Amino acid sequence: MKFGLFTLFDFHPDRQEESYYYTETLNLLELADELGFERLWLGEEHFYSFGICPRPSVYLSAVAQRTKKMRLGTAVTLLPFDNPLRVAEDYAMLDVISGGRVDLGVGRGLIPKHFEGFPIPPDETRARMNEGIDVVLKAWTQETFSHDGEFFNYPELSVSPRPIQQPHPPLWVGTLSPESFERAGNLGQNIMVVPFLSGPFEHVKQQVDRYRSLLVLNKHDINAIEDMFVFFLFVNEDHDAALAEAREVAARYMALLAQNIPPPSADMPPEIRQQSEALRNQLESFVDNIEERAVVGTPERCRERVAELQDYFGVKNMSFYLHAGARDFGDARRSLELFASDVLPHFRK
Repeated sequence: MKFGLFTLFDFHPDRQEESYYYTETLNLLELADELGFERLWLGEEHFYSFGICPRPSVYLSAVAQRTKKMRLGTAVTLLPFDNPLRVAEDYAMLDVISGGRVDLGVGRGLIPKHFEGFPIPPDETRARMNEGIDVVLKAWTQETFSHDGEFFNYPELSVSPRPIQQPHPPLWVGTLSPESFERAGNLGQNIMVVPFLSGPFEHVKQQVDRYRSLLVLNKHDINAIEDMFVFFLFVNEDHDAALAEAREVAARYMALLAQNIPPPSADMPPEIRQQSEALRNQLESFVDNIEERAVVGTPERCRERVAELQDYFGVKNMSFYLHAGARDFGDARRSLELFASDVLPHFRK
């Protein structure tokens, strides 16, 4: 089992200040690297609609200078809103700066305000993302390439610098809808799964099992393909204190997210409408079911819960949302330290 950290940089202006937030997050990530957490996943957000990380590659460049071993991933880069050639350049450069530690996660985007600022029709996002992936992989793996597509056209050119990792930095895709699991399984893609947002755990497990069966059916090398699961983490020597903090923090986080997820409507593309409905249902029920959907409690209870999730989903990579909901940085630090000293070694034996 490998453990990492995850954040969408959700921001609460009534409780937080931007410069302090950036600085203390860097300090927390430097500590996590020293404690043995192996991956960081950083989301992309815009326009104060949810978080304050509009360009993950910029922040990850700072993280690269403060860490030594932790891999640096995005969860996710919103590929439909960008020029894929710039994405290829940014993350090739980050791969060089970090000594070959980049994981590029890509997704389509869902928050309405993003579409207001970047006027991309929602029904184009899947096609734009798929074409963007094609461009990024060409740019990373070919000395020179050209591209003539539906949305982007490039003459013969080469991207510099070249990424260190060969044949290219690992590519991951975000999964939420059944279609996203199906496509990833057919294409043999690494996936990121957020069970507490994707639906009831039984439903998520069905999608993950379907994805893995498609990997085998399509003769992909399953030993070379990974999946990563995200959960909230609250560790405290006192179980009741951990649970109280978890409920308080999660309630703020879910309220902020709910403000930015539109209610389902008839004018939405069917897939977006389905995602919106499922997501809002999960948000509304999360706090009341937090012990089932998160890792919460004493170190002993957290060991049990991680083992339960490992067994249920077949998890090999688990990442924890480190400071959601305007969580106190001191509490987040203590939680990571307890996990690293009293939980993590159990899964390294």
